[in-house]
Amino acid sequence: MPNEYVPRRKYDKEFKLQAVKMILEDHLPVNEVARRLNISETLIHTWKQAYKVNTQDPFPGKGHQSSDDEEIRQLKKRLADAEEERDILKKALAIFSKTPGKNTNS
Repeated sequence: MPNEYVPRRKYDKEFKLQAVKMILEDHLPVNEVARRLNISETLIHTWKQAYKVNTQDPFPGKGHQSSDDEEIRQLKKRLADAEEERDILKKALAIFSKTPGKNTNS
């Protein structure tokens, strides 16, 4: 069956860290680590790059954000809320600033 569905393998954070540490600490070549773990070299290079970018939390997991990304998300939400409040206040000011008795229909 050539079109047989092969489910995608998932690797937990510890597995990824072990693979990267085999390269960085044990000084094993990527192709050797790939062979030992039966995974592609490309995948190991991706994990290694992610680890180098963020050694504190290199693999936050699906749906999880790094602490910096989470802070940015929260700040963007606060900014959007503040802008919405500002717009409401502008509209209220415009309504209450109208001179009574003037016809505003132009």
